[in-house]
Amino acid sequence: MNNNLNGQAKTVKLAKMGMLVAISIVLVYFIHFPLIPAVPFLEYDPADIPIMIGTFAFGPWAGFLLTVVTSLVQGLTVSAGSGPYGIIMHIIATGTFVLVAGFIYKGHKSKKRAIIALVCGVVAWILVMIPANLFITPAFMGMPREAIMAFMPGIVLFNFLKSTINAVITFLLYKRISGFLHR
Repeated sequence: MNNNLNGQAKTVKLAKMGMLVAISIVLVYFIHFPLIPAVPFLEYDPADIPIMIGTFAFGPWAGFLLTVVTSLVQGLTVSAGSGPYGIIMHIIATGTFVLVAGFIYKGHKSKKRAIIALVCGVVAWILVMIPANLFITPAFMGMPREAIMAFMPGIVLFNFLKSTINAVITFLLYKRISGFLHR
């Protein structure tokens, strides 16, 4: 009997995670726009918010799984124009964020710890995307690294803005949604 309840709980958790992936895809489909005119190819979208909420609810590895699945579905459908490049960069950026923030928050779930986790996640996202953009972007965009260096201030600002906006919205929404996710 206990195994049956455990199996049901896993099924319910997977269904909730699937719902979060679906919400992410719908959000990126309807909401995406450039934040910085100097780098118009970098668009803001709120698709990471459900992933971040899922990370706080289910843990860092679940958040990473949400990131990978969302990145693949998004990259093969609504964001197909960015192709493998978009999938890889999304997994690197959001994956870093959810692992860092998720492991920090997992240990002690409080508002203060959530703020610390989100701030550390934002910093990790920004820092990991600097080398990612310097080494991966030239290969996919067919541009020399020096050309990407010219965009780097805009890229760093974009990553700061996107990760911070999504972290703040996650902080404001998580407690309101967590009751449903933990039922």
